[in-house]
Amino acid sequence: MNQIVKIIEYITSIQLIDLLIAIAIILFFRIFSSVLSYIIIRMFKYRIKNSKKIKESAFYKPLKVIFILLGFYIAILFLEKPLNISEKLMKLFTKAFEIASVITFARGVSESFTPKSTLVKTLKEKLNKDEDDTRFDFILKIVRAVIYILAGFIAITLLGVNLNGLVAGLGIGGVIVTLAAQDTAKNLFGGLVIFMDKPFVVGDWIQMDNYEGTVEDITFRSTRIRTFENSLVNIPNSIISNSSIINWSKMEKRRYRTNLCIQIDTPFEKLEKFKTRVEEMLQAREAIYDDSIIVKFDEINDKGINILVCSYTESVDYPSYLAEKENINYKIMKILREENIELAYDTKTVYVKK
Repeated sequence: MNQIVKIIEYITSIQLIDLLIAIAIILFFRIFSSVLSYIIIRMFKYRIKNSKKIKESAFYKPLKVIFILLGFYIAILFLEKPLNISEKLMKLFTKAFEIASVITFARGVSESFTPKSTLVKTLKEKLNKDEDDTRFDFILKIVRAVIYILAGFIAITLLGVNLNGLVAGLGIGGVIVTLAAQDTAKNLFGGLVIFMDKPFVVGDWIQMDNYEGTVEDITFRSTRIRTFENSLVNIPNSIISNSSIINWSKMEKRRYRTNLCIQIDTPFEKLEKFKTRVEEMLQAREAIYDDSIIVKFDEINDKGINILVCSYTESVDYPSYLAEKENINYKIMKILREENIELAYDTKTVYVKK
């Protein structure tokens, strides 16, 4: 009996040692993953001396993940015999490691095609410095999508699925019909329309049926708009491509317009002097286009005499336009007071018959 206990204790001690070694392997790769990743990237970017730039490389974090996964995989291989792991389960672990490595590597390649990456900045400078950022970003998104699709196909192949048989089974025509019937395909086509027609770009202030705000991003599926209430709205591209859009950022000038209803018994001399002073005031303002100034006796209505004041200002963005509009309104009010001219109000006179 004592011999059996000793044998069990011996086997257990051996397995415990193996487990400790496996844990040590995992910890080794976990601790030194940063160093190993740094060394590999440094080998390919030997001209870069700044360690911070090396760590900002698109492959730095994916390589760390791959080394950590490698540590787990080597630990499992080490424990295969001591723990008597079945061949079927080992194949499953191997497939999982391969697929995880492919996806992680694809992530590194994908991160190399982002607007902030060094590779993309270099390509943009060499190809065309004046390339529209929105169009360039959209192309990068397509490239990243293709990379992940290819990684998905490789992962499917590693699982032992025959891609030729899969495509033949689905049928190209069936795939196209299925996609055309889905909202996803509509949004994708809508995104392509926005990309080709360029009714707006990221950063533009736009207005459509129910939304108004600044465009923050254009993706395959939707466009993100930051409203003036600071809320974020995701609008499907299929809706945007079929809507009328006002792009306020494309304005070259903005109109100021107001109607002043003056009391009907105001003397004509005062009226003419008021009009002249308002016109001179507008001409003196640098932000106003002189050839656009209109100060006219517009009409007579039941309230009084209507004076139309209209002009265009170069203050296009909303805050500066409001400031310009406020200044003009103050100037007009000052002229009215100096000329002792009263505005008409909606009043009614009632005669009572005795």
